[in-house]
Amino acid sequence: MADEQRPNVQEINLSQEMRTSFLDYAMSVIVSRALPDVRDGMKPVHRRILYAMNDLGMYSDKPHKKSARIVGEVIGKYHPHGDSAVYESMVRMAQDFSYRYMLVDGHGNFGSVDGDSAAAMRYTEARMSKISMELLRDINKDTVDYADNYDGTEREPAVFPARFPNLLINGGAGIAVGMATNIPPHNLGETIDAVLAVSKDPEITIQELMAYYLPGPDFPTAGEILGKSGIRKAYETGKGSVAIRAKVHIDEHANGKSSLIATELPYQVNKAKLIEKIAELVREKRIEGITDLRDESDRDGMRVVIELRRDVNPNIVLNNLYKYTALQTTFGINMLALVNGRPEVLTIKQCIEHYLDHQKDVIKRRTAFELRKAEARAHILEGLRVALDHLDEVISLIRNSNTTDIAREELMTNYSLSEKQAQAILDMRLQRLTGLEREKITNEYDELLQQIAELKAILADEEKVLEIIRDELSEIKETYNDQRRTEIIAGGADFIENEDLIPEENVVITLTHQGYVKRLPASTYRTQQRGGRGIQGMGTNENDFVEHLVSTSTHDTILFFTNKGKVYRAKGYEVPEFSRTAKGIPIINLLQIEKDEWINAAISVSAYSDDYYLFFTTRYGLSKRTKLSQFANIRKGGLIALGLRDDDELISVRLTDGTKDIMMGTRMGHLIRFPEIQVRSMGRNAAGVRGISLREDDEVISMEILDDGYDVLHVTNKGIGKRTPEEQYRITNRGGKGIFTCKLAEDSEVVAVKAVSGEEDIMMITVAGVLIRIPVADISQTGRSAQGVRLIRLQENEEVATVANVEREDNASAAGDEKDAEETETTDEQDNDQES
Repeated sequence: MADEQRPNVQEINLSQEMRTSFLDYAMSVIVSRALPDVRDGMKPVHRRILYAMNDLGMYSDKPHKKSARIVGEVIGKYHPHGDSAVYESMVRMAQDFSYRYMLVDGHGNFGSVDGDSAAAMRYTEARMSKISMELLRDINKDTVDYADNYDGTEREPAVFPARFPNLLINGGAGIAVGMATNIPPHNLGETIDAVLAVSKDPEITIQELMAYYLPGPDFPTAGEILGKSGIRKAYETGKGSVAIRAKVHIDEHANGKSSLIATELPYQVNKAKLIEKIAELVREKRIEGITDLRDESDRDGMRVVIELRRDVNPNIVLNNLYKYTALQTTFGINMLALVNGRPEVLTIKQCIEHYLDHQKDVIKRRTAFELRKAEARAHILEGLRVALDHLDEVISLIRNSNTTDIAREELMTNYSLSEKQAQAILDMRLQRLTGLEREKITNEYDELLQQIAELKAILADEEKVLEIIRDELSEIKETYNDQRRTEIIAGGADFIENEDLIPEENVVITLTHQGYVKRLPASTYRTQQRGGRGIQGMGTNENDFVEHLVSTSTHDTILFFTNKGKVYRAKGYEVPEFSRTAKGIPIINLLQIEKDEWINAAISVSAYSDDYYLFFTTRYGLSKRTKLSQFANIRKGGLIALGLRDDDELISVRLTDGTKDIMMGTRMGHLIRFPEIQVRSMGRNAAGVRGISLREDDEVISMEILDDGYDVLHVTNKGIGKRTPEEQYRITNRGGKGIFTCKLAEDSEVVAVKAVSGEEDIMMITVAGVLIRIPVADISQTGRSAQGVRLIRLQENEEVATVANVEREDNASAAGDEKDAEETETTDEQDNDQES
């Protein structure tokens, strides 16, 4: 009787109901709140914030609007949760210490690295950042799926087109039910390079991606990552951890005291709490020797000053701070993201592959959308063309029709038109009947036919789709790329990279015109006879060529001098080793050079001493001499080596002992020789004095040390070279115009002037990357006015790009270098014709 009175009551198993309900709750949190999508790197709340701002027209070129208005739009239409949660999510997207590339452009107080919270949403203003607009680009071209909002009254995108790999670039963190994600941010340029590499070579390994394109995370607060083992593990398995240190340098004072200066902190470290923790350790005497602690940070950058007693070792104090405070932290990487709505732990390559698959789908859907639009317009134009071809009949038909419907039906019947075409004819204005307007319709129709053919070709060829993806990613990189902030240094397990454990060997460092550097053993190139064809010394991109070669040791330091007069350093073993035909890695992955500078000189140094000098020469003939010891401490960010005037640039640097003769050669074949002592020793910032007075339209292309008994080697862009004894070049005073030294054929110019003893080899590299190594002794010795002999056979439109001296190989093999008698005889005849 009781059951009959309660017909809607059901008996259930409480245990089973708890399992089912909690699983539903867990999946809701996982899919709809806590985890980012692998395709666009966005959680639902972030996606909804940006989409609402896009709907409101809050673009990067429009004025900021109140944050409260944005939050109201989001919770009213798309995200039925608390306003504070939405606002806090938006605030993070506007913090330059939280996001590597901010997606919201905030105006007002959006918090600080000290843990200060943002001002209330009624006070702050915001709009989309420029780069966030790239996430939504083409969203109105049917590139992504849409879904109903929470009450079915609105539609929202299930994912963004995401024209850049946001998941890796900005990372993401979230705690779901039973799982969590923590993906570190990366440098945009490096990440895009990795995506391009995978698109070109799907079989590329994670190790190769790390070595050449994506070395590791790049945090917005910079700092230093210790070692690569943790990065490698995370990239290969999806889980790992990396140790991050603050960037701290020791400042020595004149009174014998020293200070520790922290200018960069580990990611997500609260500066105020860090200082508080250090003060607490000092009070408890767990760290001794600290006399003062100040926060001198301002809008120009971070600066925490820790002053020390005179009697303490600053390195010991610093190591204790690393041990007991957040000056060194661990970032646990867990690369968990949603793939087709399911959470998966991904390797770095899988993240890239899923992003590429998404981009293929976006490009295909966009192309199909544009194709439908073009075909619809072409369909209308076909109808208009029919009307224009039968103009008088169409006008008469319309005039004699009683109603629009009758006119439409007769047009469709008489001219086999569709309803849309007939309606377009009826809607056509009289001005379209003029001759110029008729021509416009014809031209537009022809252009549409060509566009339709191109769009169909894209849809039929996946390689064309990939090419579009590469072009658009390269455009994003060119627009938004910046320098890496976080430095990856040896540490932890990577201490095995100690220099003492690295074998010392002779190597050749090559650097191309477009900035690709690599190392390879000097024995790679066997000696050939002059006039040989050479071997492919380096794989290069189109219009790239090898510009600098340095013969050195793995334990020596390479000093790289740029056109801007700055110097950077790298150990020989720090330059990655590649195969003979590989192009190497971009020099910006090795050195922190700026965007508008490039390497113009590179020399090898084994030890620093006051007894040695660096001799500098600029393109406009200025020279300077500076003690080598002034370059012993070169920061990672480079050092000023030479003060340049106007638009001058550094072209050559040589190591001297202060007693040498300097020769400077010009592009038009003039040379001056003067004692080095005529140029006094100067500081690093000095500009120098006049070395040679140049003739009109001439410039310095080489500067060399010229010893007694040496020859002067000239090489032209046409592959012609000669040796001339040094005694034929008299010593003069610096600042003169020099003497004529080389007879040049038409369209020829000097590309290198070298001082040679005859006991070495030279390497010549063409603009196509072809390299030949020949003994200097094989080059004919002639007078100053001679033209020379052919050193290398060049293909049509090929030229010599650069020349470098290398040590002679005693056991050089001639195998593979022999030429048949006929070829040898022909070459010798050509050489004799060139001599004068």
